[in-house]
Amino acid sequence: MSQSDVTTLNQKFAIPGQLEFTEDVGGLIIARIANKQAQSTIALQGAHVMTFEPVGEKPVIWLSPAAKLVLGKSIRGGVPICWPWFGAHATDSTFPAHGFARTVPWQVVASEALSDGSTRVTFELPQSSIPAAQWPHACRVRNIVTIGKEMTVELVTENTGQAMFEISEALHTYFVISDVDKIRITGLEGCTYLDKVGDWQRRTQDGAITIAAEVDRLYVNTDSDCLIDDNGHKRCIRIAKRGSLSTVVWNPWVEKAAKMGDFGSDTGYRGMVCVESANAAENVVKVAAGATHSLHVTYSIENI
Repeated sequence: MSQSDVTTLNQKFAIPGQLEFTEDVGGLIIARIANKQAQSTIALQGAHVMTFEPVGEKPVIWLSPAAKLVLGKSIRGGVPICWPWFGAHATDSTFPAHGFARTVPWQVVASEALSDGSTRVTFELPQSSIPAAQWPHACRVRNIVTIGKEMTVELVTENTGQAMFEISEALHTYFVISDVDKIRITGLEGCTYLDKVGDWQRRTQDGAITIAAEVDRLYVNTDSDCLIDDNGHKRCIRIAKRGSLSTVVWNPWVEKAAKMGDFGSDTGYRGMVCVESANAAENVVKVAAGATHSLHVTYSIENI
């Protein structure tokens, strides 16, 4: 994209006092929202929410200080969109992990100042950004982001073709926490999960989740709200979802974070945790011809 693209975006979609578009030094186009309720930045590459900070609150969404904001590269932190598959591709290991949607350009197709003071931006995945060899299906994909006291992200997949297709997906959301030692995650008690760290063994969650080592778990058959109870920040982050039957909890811990190289300091992993609203494993989604599937998540703060 170029400065002319930024100018056109501002002419068509900017909202005075709420929404403007700028170009980052790495060439990424960024939607910047600052209304009376919250601030947020969203990269058009991947329709990727990078930050969300309600007024008077600490940031909710974690973006690594070492994140590489580079065209064609995934961004460490924020809300990456994993679509149309989650994890490794089922049949072709040469295809990118978590799909292609998070590293390709999306288009802004609508913006709106809502009556409650929040700001909504709708992104669409253009046909030119969909590699036909990886995804030969006719579809329309949108990401609808609403920023206010709460943040809502809605990933909508519409099958515009003549045959059913199958997707797995996730909103791979990174959250700001005070320290991994001071949080617990509730809402998944008694749920079955696949333990990636434990050779994908199937286990049952006993009580709240606490983190004291690498955690990478895919919880299945659950549509429950999750809460990150953060005693250090004296708050809960509520993750309320619809159209999702899987939840992923991830923290890379020491060695894996160091190998990734874009977590910032040696202790960067301690200030984040991922709680991802997903459809994966036995919860993959079949989207019939002419049908639409919506993965809808609301993120909010509750004091404790």
